[in-house]
Amino acid sequence: MFSQASVSAQGTLPLPPSPFAGKIGNTYSDSTPSFPKPITAPDGAPNIFLILTDDVGFGAASTFGGPIATPNLDRLAKRGLVYNRFHTTAMCSPTRAALLTGRNHHAVGNAVVSDIATGYPGYWSVIPRSAATVAEVLRQSGYNTAMLGKHHNIPMQQTSQAGPFDQWPTGLGFEQFYGFLGGDTEQWTPKLYRGNAPAEQKYDKDPSYILDRDLADEAISYIHGQKAAAPNKPFFLYYAPGTAHAPHQAPEEWIAKFKGQFDKGWDVIRSETLKRQIAMKIAPAGTKDTPRLKDIPAWSSLNPDQKRLYSRMMEVYAGMLAYQDAQFGRVLDELDRMGESGNTLVMFIEGDNGASTEGSMQGSTNELGTFANGATEDMAYLNSMLDKLGGKDSYGHFPVGWAWAINGPFPWAKQIASHLGGTRNGLVVSWPDRIKTRGVRSQFTHVVDVMPTILEAVGINAPDSVNGEKQQRVDGISFAYSFDAPSAPEQHETQYFEMIGTRAIYHKGWFASTTPARVPWVMGASDRDAMHYDWELYDLSKDFSQANNIAAKHPEKLSELKALWTSEAQRNQVFPIDDRQTHDRSASAKIAFAPRRKNFVYWGKGISVADTVAPPIRGRSFRIVANVDIPQGGGNGAIVASGSKFGGWSFYLDNGRPAVHMAFTQQPAHQSSVIAKEVLPAGPAQVVYDFDYDGGGYGRGGLMRISIGDREVARGRIDRTVLVTAGLGETFDIGDDTGATVIDYPGDKRFNGGISKVEVFPK
Repeated sequence: MFSQASVSAQGTLPLPPSPFAGKIGNTYSDSTPSFPKPITAPDGAPNIFLILTDDVGFGAASTFGGPIATPNLDRLAKRGLVYNRFHTTAMCSPTRAALLTGRNHHAVGNAVVSDIATGYPGYWSVIPRSAATVAEVLRQSGYNTAMLGKHHNIPMQQTSQAGPFDQWPTGLGFEQFYGFLGGDTEQWTPKLYRGNAPAEQKYDKDPSYILDRDLADEAISYIHGQKAAAPNKPFFLYYAPGTAHAPHQAPEEWIAKFKGQFDKGWDVIRSETLKRQIAMKIAPAGTKDTPRLKDIPAWSSLNPDQKRLYSRMMEVYAGMLAYQDAQFGRVLDELDRMGESGNTLVMFIEGDNGASTEGSMQGSTNELGTFANGATEDMAYLNSMLDKLGGKDSYGHFPVGWAWAINGPFPWAKQIASHLGGTRNGLVVSWPDRIKTRGVRSQFTHVVDVMPTILEAVGINAPDSVNGEKQQRVDGISFAYSFDAPSAPEQHETQYFEMIGTRAIYHKGWFASTTPARVPWVMGASDRDAMHYDWELYDLSKDFSQANNIAAKHPEKLSELKALWTSEAQRNQVFPIDDRQTHDRSASAKIAFAPRRKNFVYWGKGISVADTVAPPIRGRSFRIVANVDIPQGGGNGAIVASGSKFGGWSFYLDNGRPAVHMAFTQQPAHQSSVIAKEVLPAGPAQVVYDFDYDGGGYGRGGLMRISIGDREVARGRIDRTVLVTAGLGETFDIGDDTGATVIDYPGDKRFNGGISKVEVFPK
């Protein structure tokens, strides 16, 4: 059905222009016109709708036996195929790079998330031009291309309005982009971009705004417009909503749908999931559950307050995933209504890695505050937030126990590439006009296989050269052979894995993997030499869940696979191994690309710059000098703001009084303010903020002094300061506090006067 003989040859992109086929005489009357022929997709080429969710474990969605009802993914599965041995890379940016390019993540410079890039080719977080994306290939082959949602594949130093933009979606083959940059964003007040520019903040005008609904609206609008303009031209729509990455947020009525459904706890939920998976043939009969990680407490050992809190946290996660499924269903409904479903190849990947344990053992109302900034939350505070979880006052993440439960039946979780809890995700494929069989497919497949599969379905080869750049090998193997052949031998026989030191190799059913030497819910590094981890061995042809370590029985096979891993690592830019998940590592690229400036100048309000090119004011002393014009009636609003109420600074006017606020987290005990008593009169003024940092490491406090001109008018203590602002896409704003605000301002968050100049002096 999808033989290579039927795929058209395509060596070089762009395709050469067709020669002039007319005739040129002396005048138009004795000449024959002929226009260039537009490039068109192969006859019958399908629309492509590719969906990738975020931090969703294999055993979360009902489609894969999980406890969270996803009826729209279920109905997609009923008119298509379910792949139960599909794999990702164990982390976000790497999976996305591999998905878009069809190449192994280190081979395209995306070994880890772009936030912790280091100075080695496999770790630069730069997709090379020698690895053209599926979007670029399709765009130059007669498709319209668009991307909606999360893009976490830009080097952090390139996320500003100065670019360069070649790693933005519009530089990677997408004609249109609407979404967010970085690892996560708020559902309620996201920082979004359209193309390469900041998008309108719709939530300023719509109090009911939520991102997942907005992305579905945008998808429907895009499909309507594209088919109105070119009904016979296929589209490629990549839809990456960012759900269910923290912050876990959802409409209250969707959270309420799951009230009480997780009261039985993570042990029972995981056990029930495996029973359903076996009944649905998602897992083969006889599949063993893998044991609870030793650090996770048994549900029965928890006290009533813990059980109530942790159940509520899981209800929030479930409500978020279910709401996203409903929005995806709206897009499916519209494809059905328009008559486009039959010839639309839908590929839905449920999760870019396993569920995340980054919320700690007790969960958190502020993921970045606890995981990255070292904040603490006691049980009294967490329980006081019970009714606010999932809403605008929470940047929440559930406990490790729930991640383990919904990664079932596999061991470990996100970040751990050595074990299937980090890398096994569900895939659903539907193409009603071409795929006539239904059911489960169990061939080994990997995220690098998606691009080759799409190209084969379309009827084109991966090009040898794109935009003048010779293309590197494509590592993926099309799995279109399995569409109508459930028992076909698998063709992807060998695949290495590596993430932050955890390593594995799959080869013809065997799976060798390192024993994790650090836990992913704590920032830090292993105390083991990265090249001397212990290794385990599994026969996945007989052991679906990676439950039976047989390394002691087959030492020769383990040695063979370890050597194979090294060979694959050498040809994929995996070395040097780096098992650090530390602030020092995350600072590597920031230090390398930090602006070498003594001062930062901003000429007016309405400016927002990416955090990576903003003044480096965290963990150090600084001065801010703002030349403002106070309106009649008094000044209010942000002069400078960075971050949000979950972690950030605001330098503002409070009813005419110069003020500073540091939100270390959203907890009342973590707020520090300095407010002058003097009110600025109408007219020009210079407001100066001087911060004298205590030193001694990250996250310390210091003395804040406020002056009007050269006259000090207030001073006070800032107890603690953030290292990482929350959320990750928040910007450094002049005259505004975009996204989630740092504080609730007395009036409008926007400064109501004039700003002629703001100058920042890091010390």
